Amino acid sequence: MKSWLRWLIVALILAAVAGAVLRAVKARKTQQEAVAAAAASRAPLAVELAANERITVAERELSQGIAISGTVRAVRSAVVKARVAGELQGLVVREGDTVRAGQELARIDPAEARSRVQQAQQQAEAARAQIEIAQRQFDNNRALVDQGFISRTALDLSQSSLAAARATHQAAQAAVELAGKSLADTVLVAPIAGQVSQRLAQPGERVGVDARIVEIVDLTQMELEVTVPAEEAAAVRVGQTATVAVEGAPAPQTARVARINPSVQAGSRQVLVYLALAPSPTLRQGLFARGTLATGTVRALAVPVTALRTDKPAPYVQVVENGQVTHRTVATSARGDAEGQAFVAIDGLTAGATVIAGTAGVLRPGTPVKPLAAPAAAAAGER
Repeated sequence: MKSWLRWLIVALILAAVAGAVLRAVKARKTQQEAVAAAAASRAPLAVELAANERITVAERELSQGIAISGTVRAVRSAVVKARVAGELQGLVVREGDTVRAGQELARIDPAEARSRVQQAQQQAEAARAQIEIAQRQFDNNRALVDQGFISRTALDLSQSSLAAARATHQAAQAAVELAGKSLADTVLVAPIAGQVSQRLAQPGERVGVDARIVEIVDLTQMELEVTVPAEEAAAVRVGQTATVAVEGAPAPQTARVARINPSVQAGSRQVLVYLALAPSPTLRQGLFARGTLATGTVRALAVPVTALRTDKPAPYVQVVENGQVTHRTVATSARGDAEGQAFVAIDGLTAGATVIAGTAGVLRPGTPVKPLAAPAAAAAGER
């Protein structure tokens, strides 16, 4: 085959390939132009927002507070302890029983205490007899000194003996009083009125000094003991109120700060705060409660915390402007409660702006929005 023929064939093949490539490029371009034209001609779908998803930015009074939790305790409680050792007798009260102040609860076997009282009394009688003997001796010696039969030294000696006898009698009398107190201490009485919360001993049991017998609590005065971080305790004042939910209670209760512990707990760096609770039949010592302690109010432009978005480097909110979604960066400050939900004060919006609630989700900037039309049934009902 001649060389020029071979070059002719190669040229024809290259021309065919170039033509195919040009046709493919032109078809691709035509397809892209068609897709772009279709996208440009298609109008974006509008997002319908319900009334509760559109929030008007306004100045609100935010109630600021501290989250608290703690245990309900009785203001007045007492533990009855044995003051003398011996066998426990007559203990019949049990947990839940009501007792009155001064009521006899039990006794410690008084036999040993009675014997000690008798012993002390007999020693006191013996000491009194010694006083009488020393007194007679002193009187006799004084008469003999006046008559000159004995020296003055013998009189002084008898006077000293009389003084020693009197001192011995006084000590014996003190022993009688001490033994009498021990006998009285064998009777265990309730120091306060209330209910028995614990019975810690059984009848017939031999108990030692300071052994715990029963615990009594007065449920007519209850308080909530909570811990507050040291950095927040400076804002707590006596008289402030808190709304707390006590486990088992049907509704939240209002508590008032009654006392603040002047010391900080060494381990936790917390401050104990005591809040008085109103009497309620549902309150029991040891129940757990939590709530919010109101420490003050602040007035500012605010939006619900749920409407604040943080999926960008700076916090922002979704605002409806000219019927479209716009993302507006805002600066936040104080937080608090208003209208039954948590709000945050913001800077970067004006009063009257419409913010989209967090329940609507994240919307693209430029997305058209419109109010959600009322259901047909609801509209008919209104007519």
